[in-house]
Amino acid sequence: MPETNSRRNVLKSAIAVVSGGILQSAISSQAALAEDEAARRDLKITKVKTFLLKHTLKKPFGVSVSVPLARTRTALLVKIETNAGLVGWGETGPISGARGTIDDHMQPILLGRNPLEYRKLWRSLWGANFGNGIALGAVEMALNDLRGKALGLPVAELFGGRVRDTVPVYASTMNYTAGREPEEQYPKQAADFARRGFKALKMRLGRYGVAREARVAKLVREAVGPSVKLMADGNGAYTLRTAMQMGRVLDELGFEFFEEPLPQSPRYAGYAELRQKLPLPLAGGEALDSRIAAKDLIDRRCIDIIQPDPALCGGIGEALFVAEMAALSRIQCIPHCWGGAIAIAASVHLASLLPEPHWGFTKDTPLLELDQSENPWRTELVKQPFEVIDGAIKVPSKPGLGIEVNEDVVEKYAQ
Repeated sequence: MPETNSRRNVLKSAIAVVSGGILQSAISSQAALAEDEAARRDLKITKVKTFLLKHTLKKPFGVSVSVPLARTRTALLVKIETNAGLVGWGETGPISGARGTIDDHMQPILLGRNPLEYRKLWRSLWGANFGNGIALGAVEMALNDLRGKALGLPVAELFGGRVRDTVPVYASTMNYTAGREPEEQYPKQAADFARRGFKALKMRLGRYGVAREARVAKLVREAVGPSVKLMADGNGAYTLRTAMQMGRVLDELGFEFFEEPLPQSPRYAGYAELRQKLPLPLAGGEALDSRIAAKDLIDRRCIDIIQPDPALCGGIGEALFVAEMAALSRIQCIPHCWGGAIAIAASVHLASLLPEPHWGFTKDTPLLELDQSENPWRTELVKQPFEVIDGAIKVPSKPGLGIEVNEDVVEKYAQ
């Protein structure tokens, strides 16, 4: 009996010690959470900086309507700093007064504010710039990068969580290049990217007549075979008549879609009529600057595939809203992306959030556009560039955008 009592007392003591440890651990955890919560409440934006990057191209290149072909490449970066040492990065194009809008109108709104107040800031920033989605695209990216780091979550988790861990890509390549004829350049480039594991490619068309470029498209198809997906971007170089002529050629060659063959402004005029007549899917929407512009395009049934760009339409959240609004009308979303590693990271997170466009067993997974033209900021700007493995990119799992910007490179190209 005494021995039994002794064992019981030892057990009670052990339970007390363990319980005490658990209780102490719980108290410590609650204290840590309280400290984190206090730190998050005290988080403040202290600085907003813009960087205009410029790079001289080895060979001028461009799209169908590029006259002359571009000799430089530019980008606009935004860095948002806080009192806690956390920073967020965003990227857009230095067009439509984006830098001035950010420096003169958005910066005063952001300074002293908590970046975690996303909805409040979103509304304030839209109101200050009369709908400059290009400027807001970079700022919203940086805010999401920042709040993801503050909360210890990847950006995709801030918007409900990814639906896939890898995102299939298509190489945006085959641009018109100085000193090279497309009949010689395009098939070689296409075959090279197919050998490197890309399963989908996009080419530029529209600089020359339909008959000539029909031969170019046929040579590209022969170079990669029937299993590689092909797309064509007209960049607004066609009339309704010539777009129809080119569209019939592309359809016969098994192309996936024809992107923006008609001029985009104003309001994508003529696209509703072209969509009714075109034999293959019509894609468009990279020039959209907001959900309002997207709604107009969707309501008029102008396209089969919508292409919002987070850097141009107001950010990741706005592009996601556009994608979900389009899905209600059974319009597929394949986001546009034409930028460096920051814009690519934002687009990867966006694409990871987009579900399959149907409930079937076959895969029609949204693709990510991956520019493959000369662009030092795609590889040099981050310490670990994105890799394409088996035709796809892995979605970053680190907090924020999941990239580490090399600020020495920013300073190297900054003007």
